[in-house]
Amino acid sequence: MSSAIVKPCYVYLLYSRSAGRPKSYVGWSMDVESRLHKHNAGRGAKATRGAQWQLVHVESYLTRGEAMAAEYRLKKDRKRRQALINTFLQDNAPPTTVKKK
Repeated sequence: MSSAIVKPCYVYLLYSRSAGRPKSYVGWSMDVESRLHKHNAGRGAKATRGAQWQLVHVESYLTRGEAMAAEYRLKKDRKRRQALINTFLQDNAPPTTVKKK
């Protein structure tokens, strides 16, 4: 028997405010870090060019088919996408300072 190495596939959610209005992008990849670098270098999907993206959310799947199906669902589910972005923004908000009187 051969033991094939299974490389997981990932679905990811990106967020950007650098191109004017806030935008999000959903994609899938076998190497999320490399894919994010390509998006930020202007070599990713056409819809992501001209913006600096932040990685908001990642999900792991065992097969390409599962990842592609999950990508499709996340692209269509705007409420879930917005909830993930809101959580990301809350978790990464700069600390507020309180002025002493």
